Amino acid sequence: MKIRELMESRGLQGIQVAAALNVSSNAVSKWANGQANPSADKLPALADLLNCSIDALYGRDSPEERDAS
Repeated sequence: MKIRELMESRGLQGIQVAAALNVSSNAVSKWANGQANPSADKLPALADLLNCSIDALYGRDSPEERDAS
């Protein structure tokens, strides 16, 4: 997952993400380090917070990005 990269590009720290999603900062740290993945029920809120699609969290291009290349 590209969570760390997306958090950094948005200027968000783990504690901010944790508070917004009502999870522990330890959970966010594990997501950012690739040690665990967010549960499916957290993905929409995480994508909204990071201003991206759920596919982008997994490093997948959107159809529009693929068409542009």
